[in-house]
Formats: sequence, structure tokens, C-alpha cells
Amino acid sequence: MYKRQYAFNKHQKVDDYPYGGGAGMLMQAEPVYLAYQSIEEKIGYRPRVVYLTPQGSVFNQTMAKDFAKEKDLVFLCGHYEGIDERVLEEVVTDLVSIGDYVLTGGELPAMVMMDSISRMVPGVLSNQESGETESFAGNLLEYPQYSRPEEWHGKKVPPVLLSGHHANIEAWRREQSILRTAKNRPDLLKKADLTNKEWNQVRQWRKQWKEEKEQNELLGIIAEKVSEEDCTEQCESCQKYCPVSEECMATDENVRCTECEYLCEACGICELKE
Repeated sequence: MYKRQYAFNKHQKVDDYPYGGGAGMLMQAEPVYLAYQSIEEKIGYRPRVVYLTPQGSVFNQTMAKDFAKEKDLVFLCGHYEGIDERVLEEVVTDLVSIGDYVLTGGELPAMVMMDSISRMVPGVLSNQESGETESFAGNLLEYPQYSRPEEWHGKKVPPVLLSGHHANIEAWRREQSILRTAKNRPDLLKKADLTNKEWNQVRQWRKQWKEEKEQNELLGIIAEKVSEEDCTEQCESCQKYCPVSEECMATDENVRCTECEYLCEACGICELKE
């Protein structure tokens, strides 16, 4: 809807400076209200109005399913400093954000929401099941997907997907969804409907990941200690000692040597070390 057609001044301005001062312009209440009234008159009832703002609840799949039930849905997009608070109080039913960051206006968030919501409307997707099994369905991330060929770059498709055993495939997909969610989005698991057996599996994975992390950290400490012990401190006879810079090149040899006059461009060997 073109908001300037509802401007009530000869210059068709729909914004003005905010009371109290401050940077930027604010969209006035009257043009927004007139636009809303025209929609209400056209459809014959008060529609649900979504105002896109960082102050709103963060949009998610559950909200998409809820909005998809509406016969009509109005998106109100602010710009720069936003919209006069008084008209928001009068017409807006939902404050929604798509994330904890600021955009120039609400147009892009509205398009994101429209795409997500429309997919939940019956008949929009060619395969209705795909909207029910993808990421965030049941507060779980989607399982990994594979297509032909069976082997690519040495990586093979999991055998269970080639078995033709539908029950085993569904069980594997369920397990992979839980695994991915536990590893990448553990916050979602709090709302997921898991069995006691599945929760026990999550706890085992977490224990395993913790042990692996501690082991990797220990190996890093050991490697660093061994590197320090390998240094004989007899620098002038060490292969890693540079007589030009008179410094140890154990850590950044490749960086410094590339511009050194004693580095042979043909073979890449330091002439002073031969």
C-alpha cells in the first residue's frame, strides 16, 4: 500500500521531526491510521496487524504456524526512527522482530515472515510433509540429507538410507535431528518432546563432547610444552635461527623468509643454511 496517498498535507509528507528532539524522522500517526482504516473497510473486520520492530518477540516457526491460520494479515513496516507510538497502541496486535539487530526499515523482515508463514498455508507446498519435517518442526533441527551419487569425494551415503527399511530410516533421521539440535542449538531442546531414552542419549553425547574437548585442550598443552623443551637455546647452531634477523624463526619462518634476499626463488631454500 502506498502510504503517501493517505498524507493529509499538500506536500504529501508522512513523516516529521520527533518531539523532544533526536536524530531522524518519525512516521506520523494519521497516514498510518488512514491506511489501516481503508483495509478494515475493505475486508469488513479488524485484521491482525504485525508491527516489525526490534522490541518485539523474536519470530519463530511456532509463530509462523499461528499467523498462517489468519484469513488476512497486515504487516506494518516502520522506517528509520519508526512510527508515532499513539497509532501503534491503537492498531497493532503483534510486535515481532526477526533478530537482535537493527535494519533501516521493516520491509525485509516482513518479506522474511511472509515467506515463512506462506509455507505453512495448506496447498502452498507441493509436498505438505516437507513443511512438517524440516528444521524447527517439533523444536528440532532437520536431519542431514543426501542424494546421488552414493559416494562423493570419498564420502559415502549412510547405509541405512540405502536399506529401504522405512522404520530404520525414520529412527536414524530422528536420532540425527536430536544430535544436530543438541550440538548446534541446545536451547531448542528445552521445548522439544523427547523420550527418556532420547534424553539419556543426549546426556551421553554431552559427556562425550566434554571429554573430547578436555582431551584436545590437554593435547594442545602437551604439544606446546614439547615445543618449548625441543629448544636447545643454542641458537647459532639451530636450523631455525636466522643469522640475518638474529631471531628464532620457528613460528613465523614462512612469513619473514619470503621477502629475504637470501631465499632462493627457484628452490625456496635459504642460502645461508646450506
